[in-house]
Amino acid sequence: MQIQLNGEAMELPEATTVAGLIERLELTGKRLAVELNEDIVPRSQHPDITLNDGDRVEVVHAIGGG
Repeated sequence: MQIQLNGEAMELPEATTVAGLIERLELTGKRLAVELNEDIVPRSQHPDITLNDGDRVEVVHAIGGG
């Protein structure tokens, strides 16, 4: 299936969850926010939400600084 990740096309296996996408992006354990089709996905729901063909996903991770 194909999704839009931060405005770029990305191929993923069927039945990929938000948590699976984060793992694939090597962002597991990082402070980040995920938006799926313009709705924020709470971290607690990442393993439960399955992505679908054509979904629009935005992943933003926090960068510390001072």
